[in-house]
Amino acid sequence: MRGLLQAWVTALGTASSSATLPMTFRCLEENLGVDRRVTRFVLPVGATINMDGTALYEAVAAIFIAQMNGVNLSLGQVVTVSLTATLASIGAASVPSAGLVTMLLVLTAVGLPVNDVSLIVAVDWLLDRFRTSINVIGDAFGAGIVDHYCKEQFAQHDLEHNRHLSNAYAHPEAAALLLKDKRLSNAKQHEGGGYNALSTEETPR
Repeated sequence: MRGLLQAWVTALGTASSSATLPMTFRCLEENLGVDRRVTRFVLPVGATINMDGTALYEAVAAIFIAQMNGVNLSLGQVVTVSLTATLASIGAASVPSAGLVTMLLVLTAVGLPVNDVSLIVAVDWLLDRFRTSINVIGDAFGAGIVDHYCKEQFAQHDLEHNRHLSNAYAHPEAAALLLKDKRLSNAKQHEGGGYNALSTEETPR
């Protein structure tokens, strides 16, 4: 958590997962040593669909509005609120107060009055910052978990890549033949398209 302090503070200030994304990249890669290949894939996806803080907020807000109106939600309605809040949070944009808009879908799904959203508008600016923080921390944890389980695979891939490079520099003739074959294959792929795209890679000397 200490390595994510800058990302957490940025999330509190911007209330946007997308605006916090550059700082999250920096914290994970520089402070925590997460592989760049993991962060560049997991974090953008997480900033788009991993809105766990928003889902929790919408579900709790729907239950609060039901209690304010004296409505006892059945088990089926509670399940509906949970599923609808999860799906609505995935579709919510990573901009400030987006969860307030998608919460209307949750209220409509269980027949609660949508006008009562005004009861939480006054404090939504503060709640939005906390749920954004949860979203950002969740994205960071997800990237850390993926990096932990893929670390050996990445190390093996890097080892094989370095081995191929060392072989290419040790045998320049073989590397030249490989590049020639690659250029020919690229030319064949682009035949019929009006141009021949040849590889611009240089032959090792």
